[in-house]
Amino acid sequence: MSTIWVVLIALAALVLGLVGGFFIARKTMMNYMKKNPPINEQMLRVMMMQMGQNPSQKKINQMMKAMQKQQDKK
Repeated sequence: MSTIWVVLIALAALVLGLVGGFFIARKTMMNYMKKNPPINEQMLRVMMMQMGQNPSQKKINQMMKAMQKQQDKK
């Protein structure tokens, strides 16, 4: 009888840990994305203008594709 209780408590702790871990990881990731947003076309355009380049839409598209490929490799 006592082994059944031990198993039930272990399963309950496992489920609670998984659910709690999911929500903690989700909140942490949302905070990270809010503080460090991914680079979009507008940010890329501003960075290139700050470097003294006059970016064309073709150049921006090329850089976005290159960055996407780099992320896909990881």
